[in-house]
Amino acid sequence: MGEAPLENQHSRAAIFLAHAGGFLFIVAAAFWLRRITLPPDPLLQGYLQVISGLLAFVFTAVTLVRFQGTQDRISLILGAGFFLSGAALTASSALFFQFSVDAPVRLLWAPVAWWLGRMILSLLLIVALLVDRFIPRSRHPRREIAGALLAVVALTYAITAALRGFLPEVSRHPGTFFPTPQQLLPGAIFLVSLIWYRRRLQVEDSAFDRSIYIAAWLNVAAQLSAAESGRLLDAPFVFAEALTVLSYAIALGGALIDNARLFEQVRHLAVSDPLTGLANYRRLLDVLENETERTNRSGRSFSVLLLDLDGLKKINDNYGHLVGSHAICRLADVLRIHCRAIDTAARYGGDEFALVLPETQEEEAKRVANRIREVLANDDEQPPLSASIGISVYRGDGERIEKLLSEADRHLYEEKARRGKRAAAATHPRRRTPKT
Repeated sequence: MGEAPLENQHSRAAIFLAHAGGFLFIVAAAFWLRRITLPPDPLLQGYLQVISGLLAFVFTAVTLVRFQGTQDRISLILGAGFFLSGAALTASSALFFQFSVDAPVRLLWAPVAWWLGRMILSLLLIVALLVDRFIPRSRHPRREIAGALLAVVALTYAITAALRGFLPEVSRHPGTFFPTPQQLLPGAIFLVSLIWYRRRLQVEDSAFDRSIYIAAWLNVAAQLSAAESGRLLDAPFVFAEALTVLSYAIALGGALIDNARLFEQVRHLAVSDPLTGLANYRRLLDVLENETERTNRSGRSFSVLLLDLDGLKKINDNYGHLVGSHAICRLADVLRIHCRAIDTAARYGGDEFALVLPETQEEEAKRVANRIREVLANDDEQPPLSASIGISVYRGDGERIEKLLSEADRHLYEEKARRGKRAAAATHPRRRTPKT
């Protein structure tokens, strides 16, 4: 029992050292970049901010779609945060595209606008984690999120007004280790959210959450690099903006990957039975339609097996409905395990199943049916299961799907009737009259 906590301590220490090493590397790289003389380029500044803004807007749209599907309020709050941050960066980018030599003061807004965008995003990330932690369930999520956005905007304005004399403009002490220490404030907020989000990953380890975690890490690194900026739009500041663009791109990529996974789950749920995981009736009809078209083209027939679980009502009455549901799943597992990859097993009723066997003749279908009966008969789990099976074959003669299923259903109930007669005969055997 003592080994597991020790392993956890070693793992946490390794994670801490990895993060600390990464941040030290960023600081060292930014400190080295201070040696590079990079003249202020307003067009480069404008393009970087426009790219960041566009990525933020696309991320907002993707998170709105994710929120509609999952009701995950962190997605919505972060989407709003990225939208506000992107709006601030995009609006300020106009200053640099209209830059002229006669109005160089516009360049002085670059660190301030970037700092404001960082503050908004870092505060909203903290708010998102607070909402998720202390208000896990809410009846009015949109109202609360709107309040959170207003609170963040007001808080950002208050901080900006309080620190108006300390906003990150041109550094007054370019020779110090951190010439622009004001950039460390949003970096500290991002660091708190990074530590907090690490705990969330233990519960919600999705592509979206991992990408947000990486984006938060890159934003901490960007603020450390920006704090090394000693001159207007120098190399450390451009490096910080490049890290910001990368963080937006990673967050967007993670959101897109997670949305694709969610869409795939929705598509699977739309065509699958929730209890057994087999195809549902809708999917069964699509498969039958495709197989009939293929048979009409190729002339190769296919078979359909309809199965009915015997005595489900008796199982429910004697053992309970949970055991009855498990019996349905047991039969579904038999169909799933003992059919080919090209076959389609479906549940289209309470205890009724279908098995579509492409390019299968009647004799092969009978062998499949006998194999299913044999597997059920050899199952030692209680209660014992059996199934009545009807077979129909489509040979490309233009029959409708309904007729195909009706024929298999008729054979199924003929078999069920024969088995009922045999069971009755075994229970009440005829008595022989003695010879005189």
